[in-house]
Amino acid sequence: MAGTDSRIKDVGPQPQSFDLESATKDNAEYRSVAWSGRYLQVTLMSIPVGGDVGLEAHPDTDQFLRLDAGHGRVQMGAAKDALTFEKDVSDGWCVLVPAGTWHNITNTGTTPMQLYTVYAPAHHRPDTVQATAAAAKADQGDEPAAWSVQPKPAADTHG
Repeated sequence: MAGTDSRIKDVGPQPQSFDLESATKDNAEYRSVAWSGRYLQVTLMSIPVGGDVGLEAHPDTDQFLRLDAGHGRVQMGAAKDALTFEKDVSDGWCVLVPAGTWHNITNTGTTPMQLYTVYAPAHHRPDTVQATAAAAKADQGDEPAAWSVQPKPAADTHG
């Protein structure tokens, strides 16, 4: 968000409540984990003009994404070179990604694309903040908390 003082602090698997739409729109970071539970996680994202979420597939993670600002193009499919589902999305749209599905959302607008995502199970280290996609890619310690409930290990795949 505007600064670290206004950023939503991930309190782990404790009760939490905040204005999700405002937090999403105010978030300036590529990724900011807002809440981590034992079974799911809420992450805020800001994707710059021309940028994207990043082509990936989570073998054991269903994912819900919702745009609160901006415009994008979602692509999904069974393989990274067979993205047969394409849809233009904008403020208010959601994207539902079944586990194992390759997916990406590219910002096709003229302003940052603001979205949040819900992972089930949790996918990132609690309270993680990554300013850019490059910082996220370089973050070797970005793993779910030991107290989160995870399926048997299966590595994510990236394009």
